[in-house]
Amino acid sequence: MMTTYDDRPWLKAYDPGTPPDIAIPAKTYTDALLEGLAAAPDRAAMHFMGTALSYRQLDEMSCRFAAFLTDNHVKPGDVVGLSLPNIPQFLIALCGALRVGCTVTGVSPLLTPKELSHQLNDSGCRVLVTLDAVFERVLTKIENQVPGLSHVVTTRIGDYLPAIKRILGRLLKKLPTGKVTPLDGKMIREFTQVMAQYPPNKPKGTATPESICLIQYTGGTTGLPKGVALTHRNIFSNLTQVKNWTEFQMARDVLCSGFPFFHLAGLMFGMTAMATASTQCLIPDPRNTRHICKEIRTHAPSIYANVPTLYQMLMDDPGFKKLDFTPARIFVSGAAPFAVESIRAFEAIVGRGKVVEVYGMTETSPIITGNPLAGNKKIGSVGVPVSNTHVRIVDVETGTKIMPVGDPGELIVRGPQVMKGYHNKPEETDHALREHDGRIWLHTGDVARMDEDGYFYIVDRAKDMLNVGGFKVFSREVEETLYRHPSVEFCAIIGRPDPKRPGSEIVKVVIQPASGAKGRNTDTLKEDIISYCRENMAPYKVPKIVEFVDEMPLTTVGKVDKKALR
Repeated sequence: MMTTYDDRPWLKAYDPGTPPDIAIPAKTYTDALLEGLAAAPDRAAMHFMGTALSYRQLDEMSCRFAAFLTDNHVKPGDVVGLSLPNIPQFLIALCGALRVGCTVTGVSPLLTPKELSHQLNDSGCRVLVTLDAVFERVLTKIENQVPGLSHVVTTRIGDYLPAIKRILGRLLKKLPTGKVTPLDGKMIREFTQVMAQYPPNKPKGTATPESICLIQYTGGTTGLPKGVALTHRNIFSNLTQVKNWTEFQMARDVLCSGFPFFHLAGLMFGMTAMATASTQCLIPDPRNTRHICKEIRTHAPSIYANVPTLYQMLMDDPGFKKLDFTPARIFVSGAAPFAVESIRAFEAIVGRGKVVEVYGMTETSPIITGNPLAGNKKIGSVGVPVSNTHVRIVDVETGTKIMPVGDPGELIVRGPQVMKGYHNKPEETDHALREHDGRIWLHTGDVARMDEDGYFYIVDRAKDMLNVGGFKVFSREVEETLYRHPSVEFCAIIGRPDPKRPGSEIVKVVIQPASGAKGRNTDTLKEDIISYCRENMAPYKVPKIVEFVDEMPLTTVGKVDKKALR
C-alpha cells in the first residue's frame, strides 16, 4: 500500500514517550510565564555581560513596568513595541506588557525611519521601548508620522551593567548612546526612571487564549513586512510542543542563543526559557564570537539555538574549539539551511548527534518540524512534524494537487500553532490560510519533499526557485553541492534574466571564499568552481555567472540576504 501524508509516516521516528498528539490546556502564555517566574525565584533568569538578574528580580521589575503601563491608561490589547537588542530591558518590558494583557511587537533596532514608521502605524503601537541611540537616529525623524504612539521609554545598553563596565564602555565608545529630546504629543520616560518610580504591584491581566499575544513582522522580502497575529493559544501550543519535543524540565537548563529577540525565533526561545525557569545567556551582538565563547566557558549552556552562519563563525574562532561541550544537550539550527559537510565539521567539535535541525516560520509560532532528540537524525533534513501537526506537499502552481511522496512541492501545514492571520490584511490571510478537506491549512511558500520515513527536506523558497530554459532549479540543491568545495565559505544562488530566452533565467552564484582560498587568482578559482559544478550537477544547473565577495551580506537574523544580493 502506498504511503500518504495523512498516514503520518513520521510517527514511527518519534522518540519513545513522545505521543503523536498531546493535550494542550486552554491557557495563555502569561499563565506559563507566571509558573516559570514562581518556580525558582533565586535562580538566575539571565546573565548579561558579567551581571545577573534572578527570577525574583525579573518578577519584581516586570511588575513595575506593568504598573507604569496601567498608570498611563495602557489597556489589555494595546500594542507595546520593543525595539531593543538582547538586553535585560527587553525581557522585563515583555513580561510586564504581557502581564497587563497587552500585545507585544518586536521591532528591529536597525530599521530605517520609513520602516519603523510602517511597523508602528501598521501594528497600532501605543508604547515603544527603545534605545536612546535609536531614539535620536530614527524616532526623531518620524515623530509627526506616528500619531498613535503616545509613550516612549528610552534605555541604554549599559543600564544593567556594573558601574565600572558602564564607565569603561563609554570611555572606549563601545556602548552607543543618543540624546533624548521632547517629542510632540508623546510622553518620554527613561527605563531606569520607570523602575524607580512605580511599585511592584501584581497586575491583573485579562488575556484569554484567543487574545493576540504577539504581532511579529515578516522579513518583507517580497514587499512591505506583514504583521503576523499570534494568539496566546498559538504561543502556548507551540511552547507545549517544544517542551515535549526537547524534554525541557523546570529550572534545569541554561540557554544560549544569538537569535535576536525582535525575531520570533529568538523571542520564542527566550519566552520558553522564562516559562521553564531556565537561565539565559543574553547575546546582544551575535557577531562577537569572542563574547559568546566567554559565556560558554563561564556558564556552560545546555541548549543552544542559532542560524548556521553563526555556528560557522564560531567554528572559525580558535577559542571555540578549546571549550568543553560536555554539558551541551542540543544545538538547535534553524531559519536557514545548514550544509551537511558543515554539520559534520561542527559535530566533530561539540559532539556527534547534538545538532538538531528544525523548521518553522513566523506564521507557525514558529516550530513545525524537528529532528528527534534521541532517535534517528537525518543530516540535511529538517526532521519530522512535531506533535499535533499535520503536513502535506502540494503542487506549486495551484496548491490543490497532493504530490506523490518523494516529489517536491509546496509544504502546507495545520496545527494549533498556526497563526490567526495577518494583521489587518484579510486578502493576504485568505491567500495563506486555505481550506482543504474541510480544514484550514497554511500555505508556507516553501518547496519541500518528504521521504518514505516521513522526514522532510526543504528544497527552496518558492520565490527562490529558478526557471532555466523550462527546467526547475532549486537554489538549495546547487548551494549544497557548492558547500562541498573546499574553497567555498558561504554561497548563494540567485537568478538573472536570460537575455536570449524571455521568461527564462540564468544561474548566478555569489561566493565568499574560504580563508585558505582568498589568496588565489580569481580567474583560476572561478574556472575551478565551474569545472567542479560541471562534474557534480546537471548542465542546466551549472552557474553561468560566478561572483566573489569579501563578506556575504546577512539579514539581522544572520541568514544570507538574497534580497540584498539581487
